Amino acid sequence: MSAVEVDLLIVGAGPVGLFGAYYAGVRGLRVAVVDSLSQVGGQVTAMYPEKQIFDIAGFPAISGRQLVSNLVEQAAPYEPTYLLGQEAQQLERITRDGRPDLLVVRTSDGTEVTAGAVIITGGIGTFTPRPLPAGEDFLGRGLDYFVPSSAEYAGKQVVVVGGGDSAVDWALMLQPIADRVTLVHRREAFRAHQASVDQLHGSDVEVIVNAQVTTTTGAAALETIDITVKGEEESRTLPCQKLVAALGFTANLGPLRDWGMELHDNRHLVVDSAMRTSVTGVFSAGDITQYDGKVRLIAVGFGEVATAVNNAAVHLDPDAQLFPGHSTDNQAAVPVPA
Repeated sequence: MSAVEVDLLIVGAGPVGLFGAYYAGVRGLRVAVVDSLSQVGGQVTAMYPEKQIFDIAGFPAISGRQLVSNLVEQAAPYEPTYLLGQEAQQLERITRDGRPDLLVVRTSDGTEVTAGAVIITGGIGTFTPRPLPAGEDFLGRGLDYFVPSSAEYAGKQVVVVGGGDSAVDWALMLQPIADRVTLVHRREAFRAHQASVDQLHGSDVEVIVNAQVTTTTGAAALETIDITVKGEEESRTLPCQKLVAALGFTANLGPLRDWGMELHDNRHLVVDSAMRTSVTGVFSAGDITQYDGKVRLIAVGFGEVATAVNNAAVHLDPDAQLFPGHSTDNQAAVPVPA
């Protein structure tokens, strides 16, 4: 079991959580960010990393991947601690050194995070990749659920499974650098944006529809897969060194339901205008929140998490000012990446 002590714990490493990590640094708070996914970026990284986003202030258009990269860079000078691939599970309130309201969050890998306040920015909850039953034995040995970097796919024979935005985006992204890219989809119609589907059909990606992966084989690593195609009596065997299963994700509040917070429709956390939940010291921001007039957009989440961080700063130190001042008034105090 490892122990981490910070001023503020952010649960959720999506865009809103990452901006919260930056803003916590601006307020001089030590911050840790925990996320069940192995990569930062949340739903953006998991579902549409190459899609253009058009409603981020100051950017006429920006890809999901670039937005996440920018947010990580923005927070980097404040050195947030990232606890990835582990789920926030138990919450306990303790007293230490005369401080009665310290919170301890235990994660799925046994890490204990002690913080004075917690901000939940978990989007629509914990993301879990939908498994590819025929390939689970090769997880980490050829089977991936994410494409965090294209470099390891260079020169490889790649098969992408799925019909949503992430499957099509990753197939198009990998096609120029891989030896060969094949996309296998169990239906004929795609869920991805039509413009992306049109681009896919106009590319060199081999598209096989009405098909499923039934067998994966290899010794130390993945070497071939078998697919069955509707209407064909015999299965097809394809060489495959990298198999990307983009079958979507399930999301739910999971253990957060047991933290005692007021819920709306058993899916969202009810907050007030300061982004406080019904549990003292626990705040929330982003798509996971609910209040009258709530609009679920990244742009809204950025403002909410800034509000949450500033109110958390006052919770941690009642003598602190709620308004942090303008960043332009205090440039010398804000580190700038080299």
